[in-house]
Amino acid sequence: MTTFDSAMRHAQSLDAQDPLASKRQEFSLPQGVIYLDGNSLGALPKSVASRMQQAITEEWGVGLIRSWNDAAWYPAPQRVGAQIAAMVGAKPHEVITCDSTTVNLFKVLCAAALAQPNRKTFICEEGNFPTDAYITESTAALYGKRILLAHQGNIEEVIAQAGGDLCAVALTHVHYKTGRMLDMARVTQLVQAQGGRMIWDLAHSAGVINVQLNAAKVDYAVGCGYKYLNGGPGAPAYVYVREDLHADLQQPLQGWHGHAVPFAFEQGYRPHATLDRLLVGTASQLSLIALEEALRVYAGLDMQAVRSKSKSLTQLFIELYDSHIAPFGLELASPRQASERGSQVSFTHAHGYPIMQALIARGVIGDFRAPDILRFGFAPLYVSHEDCVKAIQILQEILQSQSWQQDKYQARKAVT
Repeated sequence: MTTFDSAMRHAQSLDAQDPLASKRQEFSLPQGVIYLDGNSLGALPKSVASRMQQAITEEWGVGLIRSWNDAAWYPAPQRVGAQIAAMVGAKPHEVITCDSTTVNLFKVLCAAALAQPNRKTFICEEGNFPTDAYITESTAALYGKRILLAHQGNIEEVIAQAGGDLCAVALTHVHYKTGRMLDMARVTQLVQAQGGRMIWDLAHSAGVINVQLNAAKVDYAVGCGYKYLNGGPGAPAYVYVREDLHADLQQPLQGWHGHAVPFAFEQGYRPHATLDRLLVGTASQLSLIALEEALRVYAGLDMQAVRSKSKSLTQLFIELYDSHIAPFGLELASPRQASERGSQVSFTHAHGYPIMQALIARGVIGDFRAPDILRFGFAPLYVSHEDCVKAIQILQEILQSQSWQQDKYQARKAVT
Protein backbone atom coordinates (compact mmCIF):
# COMPACT_ATOMS: atom_id res chain seq x y z
CA MET A 1 0.00 0.00 0.00
CA THR A 2 1.29 3.46 -0.87
CA THR A 3 1.93 5.52 2.24
CA PHE A 4 0.63 9.05 2.50
CA ASP A 5 4.19 10.34 2.78
CA SER A 6 5.18 8.80 -0.54
CA ALA A 7 1.87 9.84 -2.11
CA MET A 8 2.48 13.41 -0.99
CA ARG A 9 5.98 13.44 -2.46
CA HIS A 10 4.57 12.16 -5.76
CA ALA A 11 1.80 14.77 -5.71
CA GLN A 12 4.23 17.59 -5.01
CA SER A 13 6.38 16.41 -7.91
CA LEU A 14 3.37 16.51 -10.22
CA ASP A 15 2.43 19.98 -8.97
CA ALA A 16 5.98 21.23 -9.54
CA GLN A 17 5.65 20.25 -13.22
CA ASP A 18 2.09 21.58 -13.61
CA PRO A 19 1.90 24.28 -16.33
CA LEU A 20 -1.39 25.49 -14.84
CA ALA A 21 -0.14 25.81 -11.25
CA SER A 22 0.05 29.62 -11.33
CA LYS A 23 -3.65 29.84 -12.14
CA ARG A 24 -4.50 28.88 -8.55
CA GLN A 25 -3.34 32.33 -7.45
CA GLU A 26 -6.10 33.93 -9.53
CA PHE A 27 -8.82 32.45 -7.31
CA SER A 28 -10.05 33.44 -3.88
CA LEU A 29 -9.84 30.17 -1.94
CA PRO A 30 -10.56 30.08 1.82
CA GLN A 31 -7.59 29.09 3.95
CA GLY A 32 -7.81 25.53 5.19
CA VAL A 33 -10.37 24.47 2.59
CA ILE A 34 -9.88 21.84 -0.12
CA TYR A 35 -12.53 22.73 -2.65
CA LEU A 36 -13.66 19.73 -4.71
CA ASP A 37 -17.09 21.01 -5.71
CA GLY A 38 -16.35 23.05 -8.82
CA ASN A 39 -18.72 20.72 -10.65
CA SER A 40 -21.53 22.34 -8.64
CA LEU A 41 -20.32 25.91 -8.02
CA GLY A 42 -17.00 27.22 -9.23
CA ALA A 43 -14.63 29.14 -6.98
CA LEU A 44 -14.45 32.93 -7.12
CA PRO A 45 -11.82 34.43 -9.45
CA LYS A 46 -10.21 37.31 -7.57
CA SER A 47 -10.73 39.87 -10.31
CA VAL A 48 -14.52 39.46 -10.27
CA ALA A 49 -15.02 41.46 -7.04
CA SER A 50 -13.35 44.61 -8.36
CA ARG A 51 -15.08 44.27 -11.72
CA MET A 52 -18.46 44.02 -9.97
CA GLN A 53 -17.62 47.02 -7.80
CA GLN A 54 -16.95 49.02 -10.96
CA ALA A 55 -20.16 47.81 -12.58
CA ILE A 56 -22.25 48.71 -9.54
CA THR A 57 -20.75 52.00 -8.38
CA GLU A 58 -19.65 53.48 -11.71
CA GLU A 59 -21.59 51.89 -14.56
CA TRP A 60 -24.90 51.55 -12.71
CA GLY A 61 -24.42 54.20 -10.01
CA VAL A 62 -23.06 56.98 -12.24
CA GLY A 63 -23.68 55.88 -15.79
CA LEU A 64 -27.25 54.79 -15.06
CA ILE A 65 -29.18 53.85 -18.19
CA ARG A 66 -26.48 55.36 -20.38
CA SER A 67 -24.31 52.33 -19.60
CA TRP A 68 -26.32 50.12 -21.94
CA ASN A 69 -24.42 51.99 -24.64
CA ASP A 70 -21.46 53.65 -22.92
CA ALA A 71 -20.35 50.57 -20.94
CA ALA A 72 -21.27 48.14 -23.75
CA TRP A 73 -23.88 46.33 -21.66
CA TYR A 74 -26.18 45.66 -24.58
CA PRO A 75 -23.89 43.35 -26.63
CA ALA A 76 -22.74 41.35 -23.58
CA PRO A 77 -24.73 38.17 -24.44
CA GLN A 78 -22.95 37.92 -27.77
CA ARG A 79 -19.56 38.92 -26.37
CA VAL A 80 -19.64 36.39 -23.53
CA GLY A 81 -21.00 33.76 -25.90
CA ALA A 82 -17.95 34.24 -28.11
CA GLN A 83 -15.66 33.67 -25.10
CA ILE A 84 -17.41 30.38 -24.34
CA ALA A 85 -17.40 29.39 -28.01
CA ALA A 86 -13.59 29.47 -27.98
CA MET A 87 -13.62 26.96 -25.10
CA VAL A 88 -16.03 24.47 -26.68
CA GLY A 89 -14.74 24.34 -30.25
CA ALA A 90 -17.36 26.56 -31.87
CA LYS A 91 -17.39 29.72 -33.99
CA PRO A 92 -17.90 32.99 -32.06
CA HIS A 93 -21.35 33.61 -33.56
CA GLU A 94 -22.58 30.06 -32.79
CA VAL A 95 -22.88 30.60 -29.02
CA ILE A 96 -24.93 33.17 -27.14
CA THR A 97 -25.26 33.66 -23.39
CA CYS A 98 -28.77 33.93 -21.99
CA ASP A 99 -31.38 32.55 -19.62
CA SER A 100 -30.86 29.21 -17.82
CA THR A 101 -29.79 25.77 -19.05
CA THR A 102 -33.36 24.56 -18.59
CA VAL A 103 -34.85 27.36 -20.69
CA ASN A 104 -32.21 26.98 -23.39
CA LEU A 105 -32.78 23.22 -23.57
CA PHE A 106 -36.46 23.91 -24.09
CA LYS A 107 -35.63 26.30 -26.94
CA VAL A 108 -33.47 23.84 -28.85
CA LEU A 109 -35.81 20.89 -28.26
CA CYS A 110 -38.57 23.02 -29.73
CA ALA A 111 -36.29 24.02 -32.60
CA ALA A 112 -35.65 20.36 -33.38
CA ALA A 113 -39.37 19.53 -33.16
CA LEU A 114 -40.35 22.42 -35.42
CA ALA A 115 -37.64 21.61 -37.95
CA GLN A 116 -38.86 17.99 -38.32
CA PRO A 117 -42.56 17.93 -37.45
CA ASN A 118 -43.23 14.53 -39.01
CA ARG A 119 -40.64 12.76 -36.87
CA LYS A 120 -42.21 11.66 -33.60
CA THR A 121 -39.43 10.35 -31.35
CA PHE A 122 -37.28 12.05 -28.74
CA ILE A 123 -34.58 10.10 -26.92
CA CYS A 124 -33.29 11.03 -23.50
CA GLU A 125 -31.28 9.24 -20.89
CA GLU A 126 -32.87 7.44 -17.96
CA GLY A 127 -31.25 8.81 -14.82
CA ASN A 128 -30.13 12.02 -16.49
CA PHE A 129 -30.18 15.27 -14.52
CA PRO A 130 -33.86 15.80 -13.63
CA THR A 131 -34.36 19.17 -15.33
CA ASP A 132 -33.22 17.69 -18.66
CA ALA A 133 -35.71 14.85 -18.27
CA TYR A 134 -38.54 17.14 -17.18
CA ILE A 135 -38.06 19.57 -20.07
CA THR A 136 -37.78 16.78 -22.62
CA GLU A 137 -40.99 15.27 -21.27
CA SER A 138 -42.92 18.54 -21.37
CA THR A 139 -41.65 19.45 -24.85
CA ALA A 140 -42.57 16.01 -26.16
CA ALA A 141 -46.10 16.48 -24.85
CA LEU A 142 -46.30 19.95 -26.40
CA TYR A 143 -45.40 18.69 -29.88
CA GLY A 144 -46.97 15.24 -29.78
CA LYS A 145 -43.69 13.31 -29.60
CA ARG A 146 -43.01 10.03 -27.86
CA ILE A 147 -39.97 9.51 -25.64
CA LEU A 148 -37.64 6.55 -25.74
CA LEU A 149 -35.50 6.17 -22.65
CA ALA A 150 -31.92 5.01 -22.99
CA HIS A 151 -29.27 4.28 -20.40
CA GLN A 152 -25.54 4.62 -20.88
CA GLY A 153 -25.14 1.00 -21.87
CA ASN A 154 -27.70 0.93 -24.68
CA ILE A 155 -27.83 4.42 -26.18
CA GLU A 156 -26.66 3.21 -29.58
CA GLU A 157 -29.29 0.45 -29.67
CA VAL A 158 -32.10 2.87 -28.80
CA ILE A 159 -30.97 5.27 -31.53
CA ALA A 160 -31.12 2.40 -34.02
CA GLN A 161 -34.54 1.38 -32.69
CA ALA A 162 -35.95 4.87 -33.38
CA GLY A 163 -34.91 4.65 -37.02
CA GLY A 164 -36.37 7.17 -39.44
CA ASP A 165 -38.81 8.42 -36.81
CA LEU A 166 -36.01 9.95 -34.75
CA CYS A 167 -36.46 13.69 -34.23
CA ALA A 168 -33.92 14.57 -31.55
CA VAL A 169 -31.64 13.06 -28.93
CA ALA A 170 -30.85 15.06 -25.77
CA LEU A 171 -27.98 13.77 -23.64
CA THR A 172 -25.58 15.09 -21.05
CA HIS A 173 -21.97 14.76 -22.17
CA VAL A 174 -20.67 14.04 -18.64
CA HIS A 175 -23.14 12.40 -16.27
CA TYR A 176 -23.82 14.51 -13.22
CA LYS A 177 -23.72 11.60 -10.76
CA THR A 178 -21.09 9.21 -12.05
CA GLY A 179 -18.92 11.48 -14.16
CA ARG A 180 -19.14 9.02 -17.06
CA MET A 181 -18.42 10.76 -20.38
CA LEU A 182 -20.08 9.78 -23.62
CA ASP A 183 -18.36 9.74 -27.01
CA MET A 184 -19.73 12.98 -28.44
CA ALA A 185 -18.54 12.48 -32.01
CA ARG A 186 -19.75 8.88 -32.29
CA VAL A 187 -23.19 9.41 -30.76
CA THR A 188 -23.75 12.56 -32.82
CA GLN A 189 -22.84 10.68 -36.00
CA LEU A 190 -25.25 7.84 -35.17
CA VAL A 191 -28.10 10.26 -34.50
CA GLN A 192 -27.52 12.23 -37.67
CA ALA A 193 -27.25 9.03 -39.73
CA GLN A 194 -30.91 8.46 -38.75
CA GLY A 195 -31.77 12.02 -39.75
CA GLY A 196 -32.20 13.22 -36.15
CA ARG A 197 -30.86 16.30 -34.40
CA MET A 198 -28.28 16.00 -31.59
CA ILE A 199 -28.45 18.09 -28.41
CA TRP A 200 -25.67 17.98 -25.81
CA ASP A 201 -25.77 19.37 -22.27
CA LEU A 202 -22.24 20.57 -21.47
CA ALA A 203 -22.85 21.55 -17.83
CA HIS A 204 -20.13 19.21 -16.56
CA SER A 205 -17.86 19.47 -19.61
CA ALA A 206 -17.16 23.09 -20.53
CA GLY A 207 -14.08 24.40 -18.77
CA VAL A 208 -12.51 21.00 -18.04
CA ILE A 209 -12.98 18.90 -21.19
CA ASN A 210 -11.54 19.75 -24.60
CA VAL A 211 -15.01 19.92 -26.20
CA GLN A 212 -15.03 20.21 -30.00
CA LEU A 213 -18.59 20.96 -31.10
CA ASN A 214 -17.75 21.89 -34.69
CA ALA A 215 -15.46 18.92 -35.20
CA ALA A 216 -18.23 16.60 -34.01
CA LYS A 217 -20.78 18.44 -36.19
CA VAL A 218 -23.10 18.84 -33.18
CA ASP A 219 -26.48 20.45 -33.95
CA TYR A 220 -27.27 22.09 -30.61
CA ALA A 221 -25.70 22.37 -27.16
CA VAL A 222 -26.50 24.06 -23.86
CA GLY A 223 -24.66 24.62 -20.62
CA CYS A 224 -24.43 26.74 -17.50
CA GLY A 225 -21.96 29.40 -16.41
CA TYR A 226 -21.61 28.69 -12.71
CA LYS A 227 -19.81 25.34 -12.49
CA TYR A 228 -16.37 25.04 -14.06
CA LEU A 229 -16.79 28.44 -15.76
CA ASN A 230 -16.82 30.08 -12.29
CA GLY A 231 -19.46 32.69 -13.12
CA GLY A 232 -21.10 32.69 -9.69
CA PRO A 233 -24.30 31.19 -8.26
CA GLY A 234 -27.05 31.16 -10.87
CA ALA A 235 -24.77 32.65 -13.54
CA PRO A 236 -26.30 32.92 -17.02
CA ALA A 237 -26.34 29.87 -19.23
CA TYR A 238 -25.43 29.60 -22.90
CA VAL A 239 -26.74 27.93 -26.03
CA TYR A 240 -24.97 26.76 -29.19
CA VAL A 241 -26.54 26.22 -32.60
CA ARG A 242 -24.48 25.09 -35.58
CA GLU A 243 -24.11 27.87 -38.15
CA ASP A 244 -26.01 26.21 -41.01
CA LEU A 245 -29.11 25.82 -38.80
CA HIS A 246 -29.44 29.52 -37.98
CA ALA A 247 -31.50 30.62 -40.98
CA ASP A 248 -34.40 28.24 -40.28
CA LEU A 249 -34.12 28.26 -36.48
CA GLN A 250 -37.49 28.57 -34.75
CA GLN A 251 -38.24 28.66 -31.05
CA PRO A 252 -41.49 29.61 -29.30
CA LEU A 253 -40.19 32.12 -26.73
CA GLN A 254 -40.43 35.13 -29.01
CA GLY A 255 -39.20 37.91 -26.77
CA TRP A 256 -38.32 41.42 -27.82
CA HIS A 257 -34.55 40.93 -27.65
CA GLY A 258 -34.89 38.16 -30.24
CA HIS A 259 -36.61 40.54 -32.66
CA ALA A 260 -34.87 41.63 -35.84
CA VAL A 261 -34.86 45.25 -34.62
CA PRO A 262 -35.75 45.34 -30.92
CA PHE A 263 -35.76 49.11 -30.57
CA ALA A 264 -38.08 49.58 -33.53
CA PHE A 265 -40.82 48.37 -31.15
CA GLU A 266 -42.82 46.75 -33.92
CA GLN A 267 -46.16 45.13 -33.10
CA GLY A 268 -45.45 41.85 -34.91
CA TYR A 269 -42.51 39.53 -34.33
CA ARG A 270 -39.71 39.20 -36.88
CA PRO A 271 -36.84 36.95 -35.79
CA HIS A 272 -33.32 38.29 -35.83
CA ALA A 273 -31.21 36.98 -38.69
CA THR A 274 -28.56 35.63 -36.31
CA LEU A 275 -28.48 33.52 -33.17
CA ASP A 276 -29.86 36.59 -31.40
CA ARG A 277 -33.29 35.12 -32.13
CA LEU A 278 -32.69 32.85 -29.13
CA LEU A 279 -32.69 35.87 -26.82
CA VAL A 280 -35.91 36.57 -24.96
CA GLY A 281 -35.88 39.42 -22.45
CA THR A 282 -33.36 41.84 -21.01
CA ALA A 283 -30.15 40.15 -19.91
CA SER A 284 -29.29 39.92 -16.21
CA GLN A 285 -26.48 42.37 -16.70
CA LEU A 286 -24.64 42.13 -13.39
CA SER A 287 -24.55 38.35 -13.68
CA LEU A 288 -23.26 38.59 -17.22
CA ILE A 289 -20.52 40.97 -16.13
CA ALA A 290 -19.44 38.55 -13.40
CA LEU A 291 -19.33 35.64 -15.84
CA GLU A 292 -17.46 37.65 -18.45
CA GLU A 293 -14.80 38.62 -15.94
CA ALA A 294 -14.56 35.07 -14.57
CA LEU A 295 -13.92 33.68 -18.04
CA ARG A 296 -10.77 35.79 -18.33
CA VAL A 297 -8.88 33.19 -16.28
CA TYR A 298 -9.17 30.93 -19.34
CA ALA A 299 -7.78 33.51 -21.78
CA GLY A 300 -5.01 31.99 -23.84
CA LEU A 301 -5.23 28.57 -22.20
CA ASP A 302 -4.99 25.39 -24.23
CA MET A 303 -8.05 23.33 -23.28
CA GLN A 304 -6.09 20.16 -23.98
CA ALA A 305 -3.66 21.14 -21.22
CA VAL A 306 -6.62 21.70 -18.90
CA ARG A 307 -8.00 18.29 -19.83
CA SER A 308 -4.62 16.62 -19.26
CA LYS A 309 -4.46 17.95 -15.72
CA SER A 310 -8.07 16.92 -15.13
CA LYS A 311 -7.14 13.34 -16.03
CA SER A 312 -4.08 13.45 -13.81
CA LEU A 313 -6.01 14.72 -10.78
CA THR A 314 -8.85 12.22 -11.09
CA GLN A 315 -6.47 9.33 -11.77
CA LEU A 316 -4.45 10.13 -8.65
CA PHE A 317 -7.65 10.38 -6.59
CA ILE A 318 -8.77 6.94 -7.79
CA GLU A 319 -5.36 5.41 -7.08
CA LEU A 320 -5.47 6.84 -3.55
CA TYR A 321 -9.01 5.49 -3.15
CA ASP A 322 -7.76 2.01 -4.10
CA SER A 323 -4.96 2.18 -1.56
CA HIS A 324 -6.70 3.82 1.38
CA ILE A 325 -10.49 4.03 1.03
CA ALA A 326 -11.85 0.93 -0.74
CA PRO A 327 -11.55 -1.30 2.38
CA PHE A 328 -14.07 0.93 4.18
CA GLY A 329 -16.97 0.07 1.89
CA LEU A 330 -17.11 3.02 -0.47
CA GLU A 331 -17.52 1.83 -4.06
CA LEU A 332 -16.18 3.67 -7.07
CA ALA A 333 -19.06 4.87 -9.26
CA SER A 334 -16.94 6.64 -11.89
CA PRO A 335 -15.18 4.97 -14.83
CA ARG A 336 -11.59 3.90 -14.30
CA GLN A 337 -10.70 4.68 -17.90
CA ALA A 338 -9.75 8.37 -18.13
CA SER A 339 -11.15 8.57 -21.67
CA GLU A 340 -14.59 7.67 -20.28
CA ARG A 341 -14.42 9.99 -17.28
CA GLY A 342 -15.07 13.71 -16.92
CA SER A 343 -13.36 15.84 -14.28
CA GLN A 344 -15.21 14.10 -11.47
CA VAL A 345 -14.86 11.08 -9.20
CA SER A 346 -17.89 9.66 -7.41
CA PHE A 347 -18.31 6.99 -4.77
CA THR A 348 -21.37 5.22 -3.44
CA HIS A 349 -22.09 4.43 0.19
CA ALA A 350 -25.33 3.77 2.07
CA HIS A 351 -24.37 6.56 4.50
CA GLY A 352 -22.97 8.88 1.88
CA TYR A 353 -24.75 11.98 3.19
CA PRO A 354 -23.34 12.05 6.75
CA ILE A 355 -19.90 11.02 5.47
CA MET A 356 -19.91 14.03 3.15
CA GLN A 357 -21.09 16.31 5.94
CA ALA A 358 -18.24 15.11 8.14
CA LEU A 359 -15.80 15.78 5.30
CA ILE A 360 -17.13 19.29 4.79
CA ALA A 361 -16.76 19.95 8.52
CA ARG A 362 -13.08 18.99 8.14
CA GLY A 363 -12.63 21.44 5.25
CA VAL A 364 -12.94 19.05 2.31
CA ILE A 365 -15.89 20.29 0.27
CA GLY A 366 -17.62 17.94 -2.14
CA ASP A 367 -21.33 17.23 -2.34
CA PHE A 368 -23.94 14.48 -2.16
CA ARG A 369 -26.54 13.31 -4.68
CA ALA A 370 -29.35 11.01 -3.61
CA PRO A 371 -29.61 8.20 -2.97
CA ASP A 372 -25.97 7.38 -2.18
CA ILE A 373 -23.48 9.36 -4.30
CA LEU A 374 -20.52 11.29 -2.88
CA ARG A 375 -19.24 13.61 -5.63
CA PHE A 376 -15.84 15.22 -5.98
CA GLY A 377 -15.20 17.66 -8.82
CA PHE A 378 -11.70 18.62 -9.91
CA ALA A 379 -11.27 22.10 -11.38
CA PRO A 380 -7.75 22.00 -12.88
CA LEU A 381 -7.21 25.74 -12.60
CA TYR A 382 -7.27 25.73 -8.80
CA VAL A 383 -7.12 22.13 -7.53
CA SER A 384 -3.69 20.61 -6.94
CA HIS A 385 -2.45 17.04 -6.70
CA GLU A 386 -1.50 17.79 -3.11
CA ASP A 387 -5.18 18.59 -2.46
CA CYS A 388 -6.05 15.08 -3.62
CA VAL A 389 -3.72 13.46 -1.09
CA LYS A 390 -4.90 15.65 1.78
CA ALA A 391 -8.55 15.00 0.94
CA ILE A 392 -8.13 11.22 0.85
CA GLN A 393 -6.18 11.27 4.11
CA ILE A 394 -8.98 13.19 5.85
CA LEU A 395 -11.61 10.88 4.33
CA GLN A 396 -9.73 7.85 5.66
CA GLU A 397 -9.56 9.38 9.14
CA ILE A 398 -13.32 10.00 9.11
CA LEU A 399 -14.04 6.44 8.02
CA GLN A 400 -11.62 4.91 10.50
CA SER A 401 -12.96 6.88 13.44
CA GLN A 402 -16.59 6.62 12.22
CA SER A 403 -16.99 10.26 13.22
CA TRP A 404 -19.62 10.60 10.49
CA GLN A 405 -22.03 8.77 12.81
CA GLN A 406 -22.38 11.84 15.04
CA ASP A 407 -25.91 13.22 15.19
CA LYS A 408 -24.90 16.60 13.81
CA TYR A 409 -24.06 15.04 10.43
CA GLN A 410 -27.34 13.12 10.02
CA ALA A 411 -29.95 15.85 9.49
CA ARG A 412 -30.52 16.62 5.81
CA LYS A 413 -30.09 20.23 4.74
CA ALA A 414 -32.18 21.80 1.98
CA VAL A 415 -29.24 21.77 -0.46
CA THR A 416 -27.14 18.59 -0.47
